[in-house]
Amino acid sequence: MTARLLCISNGHGEDTIARRILAELRSRHPEMELAALPLVGEGTAFQKLGINLIAATKVLPSGGFIYMDSRQLARDLKGGLISLTLAQLKALKTWAQDGGTVLAVGDIVPAAFAWWSGLPYAVVGTAKSAYYLKDEQGPLPGLPWYAGWAGSTYLPWERWLMSHDRCRLAVVRDELTRSELQQLGLPHVMAGNPMMDGLEPTAELALPAANAAALTVCLLPGSRAPEAYANWQLILNAVETVLPQYAPQPIQFLGAIAPALDLAELQQPLHAAGWQADGDQETDFHQAHGRLTLTQTAYADCLHLADAAIALAGTATEQFVGLGKPAFTIPGDGPQFNPTFAQLQTQLLGPSVILVDSPGMVGAALAAVLSDRDRLATIQQNGQRRLGPPGAAAAIAAQLSQHLGLDA
Repeated sequence: MTARLLCISNGHGEDTIARRILAELRSRHPEMELAALPLVGEGTAFQKLGINLIAATKVLPSGGFIYMDSRQLARDLKGGLISLTLAQLKALKTWAQDGGTVLAVGDIVPAAFAWWSGLPYAVVGTAKSAYYLKDEQGPLPGLPWYAGWAGSTYLPWERWLMSHDRCRLAVVRDELTRSELQQLGLPHVMAGNPMMDGLEPTAELALPAANAAALTVCLLPGSRAPEAYANWQLILNAVETVLPQYAPQPIQFLGAIAPALDLAELQQPLHAAGWQADGDQETDFHQAHGRLTLTQTAYADCLHLADAAIALAGTATEQFVGLGKPAFTIPGDGPQFNPTFAQLQTQLLGPSVILVDSPGMVGAALAAVLSDRDRLATIQQNGQRRLGPPGAAAAIAAQLSQHLGLDA
């Protein structure tokens, strides 16, 4: 009988992680029947792999960031959240009638769906980390008194789902979280973060020697419209404070822009800020002592070429930090990158993220960090430790094969 596996995920970043794991599973088990149930968004990451979706998809107003703003929940309810969830639960039960296994990628919601299926399942937790509450030296300062009341960032009901006898494997982001959960008695816990997979540079964006700069800065506005356009304006304001710090030496800025975004929405504020386009394509711009390139195809190259990033993003910021580099960030006003998210991201990523109050403070902060060799060494070690090495998707696929009996 052909093995069947259903992947349930709840967000754009989670879909990307899930896709990497499923691609590795398919390479190990070409005959496996794979299906997906994306709870948030359109599930295009799965469709690109030729994986069938078992239920209709719908994009809700929050984009999956209900937990960041209670107002988003009200908008999602009005947008059809309840009817969508009921349809998803029904589709899950229908799929489960023929047996198989379930892979939940994300937070407690896909994990609860996996449990409700009645089938053996595995959980890949992408949303939580012990680093939100502590680091290797102990509890983080300044947290509210109730932080960590459950003994872990994973709450008792989440740990129950991860320790259930039908949960054959739980995967967490990092070694600190794995150690914490094992001390709490959870079996079958491994650390692995596929977020750092697939970031090999392509040399597509190799900069000409004539443009050799004193500094290269990656600009990461996020991937969701219209929030990313507002973030871009904050980033450009920050760029104006970076240029004077290094004048007359040139600075190269690399805008790593998600393919779904409209470049025209990013080009207009560049013109308004005095940047001049090089050519009709308007992807390369110049200003006194500065050059700026926009690309929607050379994301990994931007991360590898840059010395630092100005970032108002989720996954992209984590990946940049995972390469051992500093990211400078400013609280935005979107459903994702708001002050709450920025503070939580700083806790998660520690000294690798420098959170400043306003765009006008970025230039001085960047110059101070990049001139401190000891601090840069700490940032390099910290980022690599918290995000882990490449190859996690293959390691998770191997463990899934073993614990879900797929190698039998």
